[in-house]
Amino acid sequence: MDIVLVRTFLEVAATGSFVNASERLFVTQSAVSLRIQRLEDALGKALFSRSKAGAELTPAGREFERYALSLIKIWEEARQQVGVPAGYSRTLSIGAQYSLWPRLGFQWVDRLQADLPELSVRAELGMPDRLTRFLIEGVIQVALSYTPQLRPGLTAVQVMEEELVLAASFEADMADVEQSYVFVDWGPEFVHAHSVALPALTNPGLTLSLGAMAGEYVIGRKAAAYLPARYIKRYLDSGQLHLVPDAPVFPYPVWAIWRDDLEPVVRAAAEAALVATATQIDSEQDEVMAELAEISSGDAVEVLGIAQEPE
Repeated sequence: MDIVLVRTFLEVAATGSFVNASERLFVTQSAVSLRIQRLEDALGKALFSRSKAGAELTPAGREFERYALSLIKIWEEARQQVGVPAGYSRTLSIGAQYSLWPRLGFQWVDRLQADLPELSVRAELGMPDRLTRFLIEGVIQVALSYTPQLRPGLTAVQVMEEELVLAASFEADMADVEQSYVFVDWGPEFVHAHSVALPALTNPGLTLSLGAMAGEYVIGRKAAAYLPARYIKRYLDSGQLHLVPDAPVFPYPVWAIWRDDLEPVVRAAAEAALVATATQIDSEQDEVMAELAEISSGDAVEVLGIAQEPE
């Protein structure tokens, strides 16, 4: 069976729409329709009920979905195993959000290859929904994400806690950043805590849903934004960015989502390497937090989202 047809079926099932599936697959809607028709002809059953509201799985479609996921998983396992380069005996495919590759993902890969020389590593990039789909289909065996989406066969383990800190490309205090502030959307919890604690910065005129990549924007112009402490440490050390004194911080957990059927030997090695890497990064982040505490007034740095005890 053509694996492209199976992937297309799963995309339509996930999005509930031929149009949405075509956008995510980067093909025309007619191409999606033709693929589904070919699959339905091969199976002799209608897989979707079409309507103006979208596409809904028929009973036959729901039954086929279980097999479709198994087909994709078997295909990915075969593709990865057959594609193991000469001199390697094991493989591991890792996915991560953009913000988590620098300073975590790359160092994890370095340590993995040092600890397990026979391991061939493949890296993927994606947002949480894409990473979840890759995990389900077996394209990747583990993913690093800020917002894990659990499904049967997947387990999430917290790796570390990022600290989002307010940094600017110029030396500034809280009053100075209002006219230069760029809002980075770190998710609903951050948005809510930010609006409560920092009402003066809730209408910046520019919002970036780019994660740590927003740091590159801030560095190139007079701007300030909330960014991961461990990501910007090198820019703080070089003087390209500066911490804003007395700015509250926001804890942001990082999760590893594992496929439960990952080979035990590989998982054990990967988990050990990830813990060691996170420990090293924590020490670098601690340096940034210590610097922020030193330049701020008061006994402790305020945390966004945590109510302060009355004096």
